[in-house]
Amino acid sequence: MSSQIAGLLQLIALIVALALAYRPLGDYMARVYSSEKHYKPEKWIYKAIGADPAAEMRWPAYLRGVLAFSAVSVLFLYLMQRVQGSLPGSLGFSSIDPDQAFNTAASFVANTNWQSYYGEQAMGHVVQTGGLAVQNFLSAAVGLAVAVALVRGFARSRTGELGNFWADLVRGTVRILIPVSVIGAIVLVACGAIQNFSGIHQVGQFMGGTQEWNGGAVASQEAIKELGTNGGGYFNANSAHPFENPNPLSNLFEIFLILLIPFALTRTFGRMVGSLKQGYAILGAMAVIWIGFTALMMWTEFAHRGPAFEVAGGAMEGKETRFGIAGSSLFAVATTLTSTGAVNSFHSSYTGFGGGITMLGMQLGEIAPGGVGSGLYGMLIMAIIAVFIAGLMVGRTPEYLGKKIGTPQIKLAACYILITPALVLGFTSVAMALPTPGDSMTNSGAHGFSEILYAYTSGANNNGSAFAGLNADTQWFNTTIGIAMLLGRFLPMVFVLALAGSLAEQKPVPETAGTLRTDKPLYSGLLVGTILIITGLTYFPALALGPLAEGLAS
Repeated sequence: MSSQIAGLLQLIALIVALALAYRPLGDYMARVYSSEKHYKPEKWIYKAIGADPAAEMRWPAYLRGVLAFSAVSVLFLYLMQRVQGSLPGSLGFSSIDPDQAFNTAASFVANTNWQSYYGEQAMGHVVQTGGLAVQNFLSAAVGLAVAVALVRGFARSRTGELGNFWADLVRGTVRILIPVSVIGAIVLVACGAIQNFSGIHQVGQFMGGTQEWNGGAVASQEAIKELGTNGGGYFNANSAHPFENPNPLSNLFEIFLILLIPFALTRTFGRMVGSLKQGYAILGAMAVIWIGFTALMMWTEFAHRGPAFEVAGGAMEGKETRFGIAGSSLFAVATTLTSTGAVNSFHSSYTGFGGGITMLGMQLGEIAPGGVGSGLYGMLIMAIIAVFIAGLMVGRTPEYLGKKIGTPQIKLAACYILITPALVLGFTSVAMALPTPGDSMTNSGAHGFSEILYAYTSGANNNGSAFAGLNADTQWFNTTIGIAMLLGRFLPMVFVLALAGSLAEQKPVPETAGTLRTDKPLYSGLLVGTILIITGLTYFPALALGPLAEGLAS
């Protein structure tokens, strides 16, 4: 069987698995966030934190809950790293330096999971399991809560109430993320991922010397790392490491976990707004972009140019032989079109165009299907922009899901889509202009520029993957990427929740003959075109200086 056929079969198997899980999981999540019942363990949590889960919140109160909880999480994780040397189970590792501790705390709380350190050489069991893994659950639950609040903004009318942040946070964690992660961890252990709390030990003789590895609760952390679209690896090699991702079956399962909730959320959206067709329209736009990017990535990486590629069957540099080009390409597209950041190969070694595809996937806003929660609310913002553009073309006040999209709404949507490009391009230009950040580049020319552009694209979009050629463990990059991650995560949430509040206060607009049908394939096509045009106009000059220049020169 050829590698191309094997890749196509993997893609088909993945689509079938996602299709089978789509309806039950999507409907279940809609029930979770619509239920008025509170389980006993949830009541204990509410009592411990002093929250009233029945109290409805307007968008400012909901936002205060998001920001306050996240600020406390950053502080807690920062302090845990700073005192690691005094904690039991530290494996003898010292405390983390201030700039790196800030970067890591910001990274995991912002659902970015950017890592400028070697996990197996820096973090002990307590920080890995009690700090980083916990934030893998909580940061994903925050994203889910914000997405659900926006959906309620569309579903409700004549009220500014969006639900209760604390109830949404707890339910997302207890009822969705934990149960699915437990199942995922069991599957990964069965595939060969490790799960223990062993110390550092020698694993054999290599090239005249010994090599040491430490164990860890890897399978359980790997499950929520992928399911919560987090991406932070227990080991520096991330999902290329055999302890995290042992074989092609585990590789395909991890890709499934990455895409599972973001795709299923479109069903949840349709169920909560009372129109499954609206969810299918959003799903269609996501699926077209995802399949298109996957096809392009496989084409660029399988392309044969020269005898070395002919022998290897494609561009195999930086890829694991146990996954091959197909498994690596599938993973790369899944992780950069979501806010996951996990890698099973090293994107710096991809072809020029292949590296550009990974960057463009993040620059779209990671909305196809995007991160847990963030993908849905990002796509809904783009849906509003698309409706507005259609309204301008026909001279009609735009409407979406029975809500008028007027000046206040479009201003909030515009602010949302401008934040991340401003962070990416602003920090990249400053880093390239200053003398010292360039010293961190492994390569010069277009590829070196791509290393820095990729780093800020990954950080500001809360992805977390790296181009693997940039030494980011410096005070400059730890600090600036940390700032980009926090601003890229929480500033957009301000506009999302403000938009949700303004939509919830409106009264429904009756549908007429002139209303744009947003549940049809024509609208899905308009949405895809809007996304590609806006992203292209924003990032094309920067991409032309990096991956496009490299790809055309090769």
